[in-house]
Amino acid sequence: MSSFSDARFYSIPMTTRFRGITVREGVLLRGPNGWGEFCPFDDYDDAVAATWLATAREQCFDGWPEPVRTRIPINCTVPVAPADRAYEIVAKSGCGTAKVKVADHPDSLGEDIERLQAVRDALGPGGAIRVDANAVWDVDTAVARIRELDRAAGGLEYVEQPCRTIEELVAVRRRVDVRIAADESIRRAEDPLTVDVSQAADVAVIKCTPLGGVRRALRVAEAVGLPVVVSSALETSVGLAAQLALAGALPELDFACGLGTLSLLTGDVVRDSFTVVDGFLPVPTEAPTPDMELLARYEMTGERLTWWRERLDRVLAL
Repeated sequence: MSSFSDARFYSIPMTTRFRGITVREGVLLRGPNGWGEFCPFDDYDDAVAATWLATAREQCFDGWPEPVRTRIPINCTVPVAPADRAYEIVAKSGCGTAKVKVADHPDSLGEDIERLQAVRDALGPGGAIRVDANAVWDVDTAVARIRELDRAAGGLEYVEQPCRTIEELVAVRRRVDVRIAADESIRRAEDPLTVDVSQAADVAVIKCTPLGGVRRALRVAEAVGLPVVVSSALETSVGLAAQLALAGALPELDFACGLGTLSLLTGDVVRDSFTVVDGFLPVPTEAPTPDMELLARYEMTGERLTWWRERLDRVLAL
């Protein structure tokens, strides 16, 4: 197994707090097939992080399956932000679909409604709006909030992971008319290849980075048997390329994908970043190569560098 002795560690400030962080950190690894990215969030233990490393190794050593399409429809991502900022994000994105973060705190409903109304104004009546509650609601709260947010948005495409457990998703789905999408219920299952969400969800959100690579994510998507949305794990362009490769290789792709997340970073490690044009991103044929000047600009230092070096060594040992 490669020790990745030439690994490069990056630290890039974010434009907006997202998932509780303001700086995105990770490691870029080089193999005979090119570069890969290892960037599990801090709260993930080494066993979970090992699947993220498997994705990077696939990219470095094996490459990806052949794509069946050349471009991917993209949703813009609206973090927890004031309504005017939400409007600006959507209006500038060029996307016809927006994913909006909601339920940031227990009393967020009023803010969520204002944010959704601003997003609808920016998209117009023909745009699609989906919301992500990150599994914070109980069943009764989810049912009530989904109905209110659906009215505020002028119709929701789907609600992503409103509750934590599959059983709760089943109960919610029976009581609302909005599609339910499962993310954590699949990704954090003991075995994503055998988890049954057929009664719990209408859409499967698949992220190849934490699932162990493009090939394994394709097997998970096939096993789940639902329409798939490919979503980012907040990577740089190096890691995002694997997600785009997954979206490009899926037999069917009925929904826009959540891969326009580079806008949440203040910089990138490659010169030719994946830029959304008219609501689409291209499917890459190979992994992007980091730019040495940009690696130097965003080089990680100090205690965080030590922490990441030790983490990489531990996960490699697994």
